[in-house]
Amino acid sequence: MNSVPTRKSDLDTPCLVLDLDILNTNIAQMQTVAAGAGKRLRPHAKTHKCSALARRQIEAGALGVCAAKVSEAEALTKAGISGILVTGPVATPEKVRRLVELRAAVPALMTVVDHRAGVELLDQALRARGLTMDVLLDVDAGLHRTGVKPSDALELAGQILARPSLRLKGMQAYAGQVQHIQTYEERQAASLACLREAAELFRKLRRLTADCVIFSASGTGTFDIDIRIPEITEMQVGSYVCMDAEYRAIGSAGDAARFTSFAPALRLLTTVISANQNGFVTVDAGLKALYRHGGVPEIMGAEHAGMAYDWFGDEYGKVSFPDTVAPPPLGSVLELVTSHCDPTINLFDRYYLTRGADVVGVWPIDLRGCSQ
Repeated sequence: MNSVPTRKSDLDTPCLVLDLDILNTNIAQMQTVAAGAGKRLRPHAKTHKCSALARRQIEAGALGVCAAKVSEAEALTKAGISGILVTGPVATPEKVRRLVELRAAVPALMTVVDHRAGVELLDQALRARGLTMDVLLDVDAGLHRTGVKPSDALELAGQILARPSLRLKGMQAYAGQVQHIQTYEERQAASLACLREAAELFRKLRRLTADCVIFSASGTGTFDIDIRIPEITEMQVGSYVCMDAEYRAIGSAGDAARFTSFAPALRLLTTVISANQNGFVTVDAGLKALYRHGGVPEIMGAEHAGMAYDWFGDEYGKVSFPDTVAPPPLGSVLELVTSHCDPTINLFDRYYLTRGADVVGVWPIDLRGCSQ
């Protein structure tokens, strides 16, 4: 990589920048809320894909991080990050082999299971290596993506308890389907309903074994709602640290129209590269720089009020503006709040760290592409 500019305005675009002051405030705010409710944080590294950022979260008080995939856990371990929970079930011999290999190097590594066949596969691989492993029962909290049905959970728990290589340490119940419900009141009712049902199951699991001490749940959209569930011990929040337009569009406890609990630390810089049309200009950030599914990217800055971004192909975006707004000139740089932070981040190699107009460092996005 060439030398890094010292001014944000001199960065080559499209690129991702992280405002360190906002980032640190977001981390501290979530840590304060969790600690005040007697919960621990195990933030999701799948959001930011960066071991340096994971380390900063742990230094602020998180007990570890979550990884969605085995490859993410491998990269985090290589970077010296501990307290990792793999939140996606593994279902093939090769994935299990890699997971067990990682467990041999990192005794505290945990994973989730949600099916008898997966339990058997993991048990066989661990016994072949003479290892044991802590696991959480992944319970479907209404998302219907992964997780054992609550009605079958106790039976699967019995299967885990019957295998000496596995220690049932608790359960995971992620209600992803409620995270972006627009109104705070509806989101609150939906989240509390499904997690109270999950909490009842957790109480039953605790009666099966004293080792069952972890109830891992929650997300950014319900962080201040789910703390009311006494049984929850740790929270898997992710997007709060960066924020995106999709989350900013939902209501919050203090604002019916906006999610105001955390500010957007993550921005995408894009340059106006063509200004020959009436009513819009073309910028250099398209589908290859901004993930499309989610919210509509927001153009930051009071001077850009009334401007709107839209995708304009693989390489380009369109920024439209009304007649009452002066068009951004050729070569000018715009700051966008990304549509959906997780998959947008996965398109880039690094974050540029900023304070105000200054670039103060670079963090590699060293988990980029870890999708296996």
